[in-house]
Amino acid sequence: MSKKGGKKATAGGGELSRFLQPHLQTITDTLQMMSEAAPGGLERTEWSEVVALGDVVSRQATVAGMVWSGDLPGVETLKENIAAYFNVLQGFLLACHGSTVGAGPTLHKYITSSAKGVVDASFSLFKLALSAYESGSPDRKTIIPPVTGTVWEACLALKKVPATNCIAIGRAMTQICVCLKDILREMKELPVGDSDDTKAGKSSNGDAAMSFSDKDESFSDLEEDEGFTEEEIAVAKLIIAVTADSLDAVKETIRFITSLLKSSGNQSGAAEDKVESMENLLSHCRDVADQVNELGASVYAQDPSEMKSAIKRLYVGITGMCQEIAGLGGSPKNAYAAFSGFEKSLKALEEEIGEDVVDEMKNLTISPS
Repeated sequence: MSKKGGKKATAGGGELSRFLQPHLQTITDTLQMMSEAAPGGLERTEWSEVVALGDVVSRQATVAGMVWSGDLPGVETLKENIAAYFNVLQGFLLACHGSTVGAGPTLHKYITSSAKGVVDASFSLFKLALSAYESGSPDRKTIIPPVTGTVWEACLALKKVPATNCIAIGRAMTQICVCLKDILREMKELPVGDSDDTKAGKSSNGDAAMSFSDKDESFSDLEEDEGFTEEEIAVAKLIIAVTADSLDAVKETIRFITSLLKSSGNQSGAAEDKVESMENLLSHCRDVADQVNELGASVYAQDPSEMKSAIKRLYVGITGMCQEIAGLGGSPKNAYAAFSGFEKSLKALEEEIGEDVVDEMKNLTISPS
């Protein structure tokens, strides 16, 4: 004899699952289409329009949350709710795609990432709602509202997405600064003794490279690690100086770009015709950060070949940054000064580990002739 009284699955559950699936697939296909920026010949959708459509998605999520967590209506009404929500979501994605007209790689990444956040939250909402419906779960009123909230948060995050290529690139450079700051902080914690006789924590011109919340930390309280020889300690201190000057170089690059935008008198569209140069500049900044991180990791191993390889790529990074900035115009005097200081730190490290890293770069010129 079969037992009765267990949880009874709600009628129409399978039918709703079949109805939802093609809507999920359509959104997935649209998101895949967004993996490439929209063709340049199309009319660009302003990001403010995307944000407005995000608010519509958020309101639809509120409605869906109320429908699926309350006293459930009939299957046809639930189908209507699904169709209405995903029609709005599709319109939102198409607007996102339209906003990528003229977008460089960095802005495109910000846009697609934010769109995916809204899609992922939406999928989670309906998959959970349908699962709770099919199983007849009595917990619908408590488990669905929090997932609805994730859709709200994803839509709210749209307001923080950069609206232009230049702002997107500047924000990405700022993140590189944060990474370099973290690397420098870790380097300053190395047990290599007092570093007041080096440039660690300062830029090449003597100014502080970055304000740290833990700036009162001192190497003088740290005893020299028994695993470090005097020569290795000298190398470690020079790597700290290189890290500090790399941070200063990226900061001055950001200041240069900001100044360039302000001097144009039209920040919303400023330098959008120079996106390729700015993207290249960002790429060089990333390479610099990566190689500085490699240098930091080599402090304990003290492998000269690894250090030389990193130094060589850092020289290439400096040269590339100079070339791109020269092509952007403006007044790059302070940026060039920071690059010169960075180059001097590299040369000092190069000499300390024994020989020139790249003889062909001995006459590297920072400022244009």
